[in-house]
Amino acid sequence: MIRHFLAACTALTVLAPAAFAQDASATFVDAEGAENGTATLTGSPDGVLIRIEVEGLPADSWVAFHVHENGTCDHETDHDSAGGHFNPDGSDHGYLVEGGPHAGDMPNQYVPADGTLRAEVFNSFVTLDEGDNAIRGRALMVHAGTDDYQSQPSGDAGARVACAVIE
Repeated sequence: MIRHFLAACTALTVLAPAAFAQDASATFVDAEGAENGTATLTGSPDGVLIRIEVEGLPADSWVAFHVHENGTCDHETDHDSAGGHFNPDGSDHGYLVEGGPHAGDMPNQYVPADGTLRAEVFNSFVTLDEGDNAIRGRALMVHAGTDDYQSQPSGDAGARVACAVIE
């Protein structure tokens, strides 16, 4: 009897972390509307882990990466359809300003010589599905330039070169 109880406890311990995980995916499209990457998002009790791989980006450069408020990626409007940065609590933009950052602000990412960004970013300001900070149904955005972490309202990050709806 004790052996069965211990086996059940061990099984619950192994399965418990998976019970918290939630998954979403996103497919990036470039400025011409062609698919150029993917993202996998995993929710946790403390935020969302975002794993991305996006091709055709400015090589040997740093690029801005954000969550935007609308889940629309219309390349014919230069992805303006995605709206501004996701900012449910009305914070100022950027890590370097008092009152910041937006929930959708994330660190700049480096794109190597092959023009393909591969990264894992953890955003502790958002959730996947729960509450006002939920991001499923919103958009991930890669910009052509870097986020300066202080210019309002969006960090002067340049053109929107890849956009993906979180599904």
